[in-house]
Amino acid sequence: MSSSPVQLPTTATRRHLSDRQAKTVHKLTEAAVAELIEVGYPALTVRTVAKRAGVAPATAYTYFGSKEHLVAEVFWRRFEGQEPKPLNPHRSPAARATEVLLDFALVVADETEVAAAVTVAMLADDAEVRELRSRIGLLLHRRLTEALGDEATPVAISTLELAISGALLQVGTGHLAYDAMPALLAAVAALVLGGTAS
Repeated sequence: MSSSPVQLPTTATRRHLSDRQAKTVHKLTEAAVAELIEVGYPALTVRTVAKRAGVAPATAYTYFGSKEHLVAEVFWRRFEGQEPKPLNPHRSPAARATEVLLDFALVVADETEVAAAVTVAMLADDAEVRELRSRIGLLLHRRLTEALGDEATPVAISTLELAISGALLQVGTGHLAYDAMPALLAAVAALVLGGTAS
């Protein structure tokens, strides 16, 4: 039985990557996850990630100028690579929106250290992180718009985007548990769109 090779993304923030470069970036992002799990975000550096990945630090810095950029890239790759669930048009708009919001919110929920690091990294005042925030926001916006169809009013979409951002910030600051987020997002979607989120 043959298996097809894994397709690695060939873009990174603001650049196109050759196959060799894509493999290097993939190794760095995977090493970043392992490093986060082992030592946590405060101890993580681009240099230690490079060492774990078997990449020269100078090479790593050509792709990632900061640890915030590296961690934000991890989240972007996870979210972009996520296969969206098929949306059932017979479900309520609130239920469809909730599915999209949860796919986004829970993309790193099983990796506590990664989730905590993403919350901090995504708030960085860094040009590369700002670019990734923009890409992530546009993709979330597109998925919500597609899920809601005719119910996708600008105010509803903006409100749902604010809700997910606020929920993730509260999780990151310890004011909301990850396991409480599904019920909260479902309630917000029902409030914004009417009906129920089931």
